[in-house]
Amino acid sequence: MAPDLSLSINVELTRSILVNFLHDEILRTGLKRAVVGLSGGIDSALACMLAAEALGPENVLAIRMPYQTSSPESLAHAQLVIDRTGVQAETFEITAMVQPLIVGIPASDSKRAGNVMARARMIVLYDRSAAGNGLVVGTGNKTEILLGYSTLYGDSASALNPLGDLYKTQIRQLSRHVGVPEPIIEKAPSADLWLGQTDEAELGFTYAQVDPLLYLLVDQRYRLEECVAAGYEAAFVQRVAERIRRNQFKRMLPLIAKLSNRTVGYDFLYLRDWGT
Repeated sequence: MAPDLSLSINVELTRSILVNFLHDEILRTGLKRAVVGLSGGIDSALACMLAAEALGPENVLAIRMPYQTSSPESLAHAQLVIDRTGVQAETFEITAMVQPLIVGIPASDSKRAGNVMARARMIVLYDRSAAGNGLVVGTGNKTEILLGYSTLYGDSASALNPLGDLYKTQIRQLSRHVGVPEPIIEKAPSADLWLGQTDEAELGFTYAQVDPLLYLLVDQRYRLEECVAAGYEAAFVQRVAERIRRNQFKRMLPLIAKLSNRTVGYDFLYLRDWGT
């Protein structure tokens, strides 16, 4: 029997689950505030709007962190979200932070420069979260996480992530439902790390192409040959599967060499109530 390849979601139910997730998990820590890096893209816009609904806009700090080559459009689109939600906002330019490192990176190695920017932005977010007694809310989606399309300890870092189990296709559905401004939904996805950069150009395929395949491989547990039988080119299936395999380390805490009976991350996973 052919699998259901539909990536459509119940947007109202999904919204309710994610708003409650943010509210409950942040308050569980004894905190009540959230910090979101607002890039002007669809993922951070959606995360910001969900956080504002969960905690109240007065308890959400959205931070715009442009570099000197960042697109003015990104700042303008981030402002659309700030205006629509009423969240607290700050703009912190990262150029002075990253320039001493970037100046020594060859111009041809834009990936290294982009990683420096992403990690600098996370420094700012975690500093502001400490200053305001809040938690950093992640903005990475399931497609990016599976493909390793993120910077380790950069944009992949967060205290909790409401979007990590939604494919990019589903992010667009939920964004329309919660009222993310249309210009943000319609523009080409980009991390805005250098002029003209887009996600899909870097990846070499579109989210519309890869999401249904990821759904087969991950959610439906198809073998590679079954994906080919379902109509996908063998080279494309192999390429995507290899990206998932190679980037497993990005989806895990650092591995700890096991020496004892109670190793953190293996046997000891969560603090139980041990009484007084």
